[in-house]
Amino acid sequence: MNLPPPISMQDAQSRLLALAQPLEAETVAIENAAGRFLASDIIARRTQPPADLSAMDGFAVGDNDPSGSWRVVGESAAGHPFEGTFGKGDAVRISTGALMPEGASAVLLQEDAQLDGNDLRVASDATASPRHIRHQGFDFTAGDALLRTGTRMDAARCALAIAGGQVTVDVGRKARLSVIDSGDELVADAATARDHQIPASNGAMLGIMASPFCESSHRIGPVPDRREKLVKSFDDASTADVIIISGGASVGDHDLVRPALEQWGAKLDFWRVAMKPGKPLLVARKGTKIILGLPGNPVSSYVTAFFFLLPLLRHLAGSYDPMPQSLALSLAADLPANGSRTEFIRGVMCPEGAQPLLQRDSSALRTLAAADCFIERGGNAPPARTGDPVTVYPLQNGGIA
Repeated sequence: MNLPPPISMQDAQSRLLALAQPLEAETVAIENAAGRFLASDIIARRTQPPADLSAMDGFAVGDNDPSGSWRVVGESAAGHPFEGTFGKGDAVRISTGALMPEGASAVLLQEDAQLDGNDLRVASDATASPRHIRHQGFDFTAGDALLRTGTRMDAARCALAIAGGQVTVDVGRKARLSVIDSGDELVADAATARDHQIPASNGAMLGIMASPFCESSHRIGPVPDRREKLVKSFDDASTADVIIISGGASVGDHDLVRPALEQWGAKLDFWRVAMKPGKPLLVARKGTKIILGLPGNPVSSYVTAFFFLLPLLRHLAGSYDPMPQSLALSLAADLPANGSRTEFIRGVMCPEGAQPLLQRDSSALRTLAAADCFIERGGNAPPARTGDPVTVYPLQNGGIA
């Protein structure tokens, strides 16, 4: 067979994301926005703090009063401001978060105060200070851009949006996903698998990986290695925005995904990527639907899903930075020279840096389950020694913060 040369990972990732535009936006309550990507900027509708507030419990006073003594004329509590008139030599008992009386410019801390009836004095060598005031707008002011389009919402960002006066936010719709397991050797019931059979684990694995970034995940299969069955499985998945098929995308006699996709009416965009594991990755399109053909070996399937499926789902949901995030660590063990493809080695992060795991077979799930990162090795990289810097992709949260 005259095979096309593998394309680079960077080219493959760019081509995949260029195939699809982010899905339409929808409006949700702030409480339901966690994990979603903003479809419009969040602009502050109010100022925070809206006025000068006390940062500590104590007494609001004028800091230009040299006497060090004041007369307490009232109280300002959180939610219940002082409503009297504040003059020179006056003090107001104040609690954390309470509104500073107009004319007060410093706070004497509770522990530094000596109170005799309504007469207030400094009880130590401390002084009243303006540093105990949260000044109006120190956090943000009305009109400030708080969060930009494409930001993934979390608890702190939801709190910021609420503080800025938002009740609802516009977020991108999550994609509907269908995951197809294919292969004559696969069985749905792991408890009944015989020696010549393998439990169909990829569909569950891929659905779990994708769940934070997709609206729904529909599993189909296992589907046998027959073209008409594969075409039928694509029909069954036709309501999805993204279709994943695991297995059957390589070059063997029973690898029928490509001809089945062509019969179904999909157009192949690219096939075979210069990466290890994961070389047989296939990407096609039918209308607005994106189809990813992932390798059947579970580690290869996981790696390609991590670097292609999850970024695609985040892109469709509106992320401004959908690619997995990397960091630089020191290598905790020697590695030999690499071949021509970019390789991702399962590893664990430890105090010494990134420790490669020894088992590299693409079917070894036990090693994958033990890993918390991928160690990247560039194509034709020379031998690496302990202590050398390496690029590492943490696996937690699908590779994003």
